[in-house]
Amino acid sequence: MKLFFFVDSVFPAISFAGLSVFLIAINESDRADFFHWSGDGASLFTVTITEIHMLQDLTNKIVWITGAGSGIGEDAAIKLARAGCKVVLSGRRAAPLMSVAERLKEEGLAVSVEPVDVSDKNAVRLAVDRIQETYGRIDICVFSAGINIKERNWHNVSDEGWDQVIGIDLNGAFYCCSAVIPHMRRQKDGLIINISSMAAKGVSPLTGPAYSAAKHAMNAMSASIVAEERNNGIRATVICPGEVVTPILDSRPVPVTDEEKRKMLQADDLGDLVLFVAQQPAHVTLNEILINPTWNRFAPK
Repeated sequence: MKLFFFVDSVFPAISFAGLSVFLIAINESDRADFFHWSGDGASLFTVTITEIHMLQDLTNKIVWITGAGSGIGEDAAIKLARAGCKVVLSGRRAAPLMSVAERLKEEGLAVSVEPVDVSDKNAVRLAVDRIQETYGRIDICVFSAGINIKERNWHNVSDEGWDQVIGIDLNGAFYCCSAVIPHMRRQKDGLIINISSMAAKGVSPLTGPAYSAAKHAMNAMSASIVAEERNNGIRATVICPGEVVTPILDSRPVPVTDEEKRKMLQADDLGDLVLFVAQQPAHVTLNEILINPTWNRFAPK
């Protein structure tokens, strides 16, 4: 139970006897109860009680997550499974996926594993066909698969390195979107959450040209889904985080210290955000979300 209090001037138009106290109680089923007390001194009495439903119930929603073996994808899988979704975990390596799945199954949650290399368009389509055959629909997708390379800047980036980043971070996201959209179109419903980066909002040597280009393009691709498919009931959200503590940090040319990591966004923060996006009602589209650590390690000292 979460409680929020508002006193006096928040709602002055309906203040009574010089004092108004509002209590909003949000319970574990995301139901909000609004209570308004007005009175004089210690004398308080109820004036109104109104009940509303704020967020969508995700029970039995079918969710497909790529990059689900670690980082943002893993935490999104945990949060969505605990919210009642049936979650399909995908990634290139089966072992991390099985580890996540086993932990969720120990909690009695509905989860399955579908290993796939998102840079392989044929493998992606076969994976989607299997999910569709098993569950009959795909309601929510979280496309979190992404990499970067150590030799990432113009003085040392190779053709092979460029192809590797573009192949997973951009082509992979496109193959996944392209595979699920026809199913969502038939359903007249569906949500795609693409995990992008603040690298999509500018250019920096920190991320290098391949990653920056891929994330700029991912944002444009997500916007085009909204533009073309919204009247088919399909929503798309692109989330652009700043620095997040995930395994991708291990590929940085300059290592990140433990102290710096403690001040960055955590995968748990992004898992909570993905859950929030997924819980929005079908008439709401959150087109683009920017999220950053409060601390800026690049600020002038």
